[in-house]
Amino acid sequence: MERLAFLVGVIGNIISVFMFVSPGMTFVRIVKKKSTEEFESIPYICTLLSSCLWTYYGITKPGSFLVATVNGFGVLVQIIFVVLFLIFAPPHKRGKTAVLVGIVNIGLLGGGITVCKYLVLDEELRIDIIGLMCSALNIVMYASPLSAMKRMVRRKSVEYMPFLVSFSLFLNGGIWTFYAVLVQDWFLGVPNAIGLMLGTLQLILYFIYKYLLSSKTTNCGCHKDPLLQPHATC
Repeated sequence: MERLAFLVGVIGNIISVFMFVSPGMTFVRIVKKKSTEEFESIPYICTLLSSCLWTYYGITKPGSFLVATVNGFGVLVQIIFVVLFLIFAPPHKRGKTAVLVGIVNIGLLGGGITVCKYLVLDEELRIDIIGLMCSALNIVMYASPLSAMKRMVRRKSVEYMPFLVSFSLFLNGGIWTFYAVLVQDWFLGVPNAIGLMLGTLQLILYFIYKYLLSSKTTNCGCHKDPLLQPHATC
């Protein structure tokens, strides 16, 4: 069972790495144009917070090395994204982003870790509190895929919810849910099970609006950047 859990965890790491770097082309575009255009920084700021918390959770909880490694990588990637955003954002957006980074990635993160490390003396309780924070944050972050699905249903178009993003959410949620069951980690399992369900629903809606209702919808023929930003739950 331990070998199977390790193998599944390694596969989950590989999938999550691809999800972490998936916005890379967006930032290639930002660097080339030297502008963040209409892109927002909040998805990357929230993903950075999530990755930091999961890394701390993986370090704190015995046997969660694979959780710590992939999210440690995620922290590095998201720091690069946020720094690039700060460099190329217009002044008003740069100021807003800097404030958010200070509040979310320094204030909330530092405060949460400080409380858990120095005020919660019981190790098991500390792990439970960190796990609860990680799970709650990831569940809140699923507002993005829900918003994308609502937009797709309203507009009867798949242009705002690319197939690869939906499939990645499905695959990532599935593999980490399986891993969580194997190691009996419900803090890891619950948000990823939700991700699996949302990914499945997105794929169903995608095929409905892409193929079954395609003859009833119109396409303007122009490319739009997806409003849905993929994030790795673990």
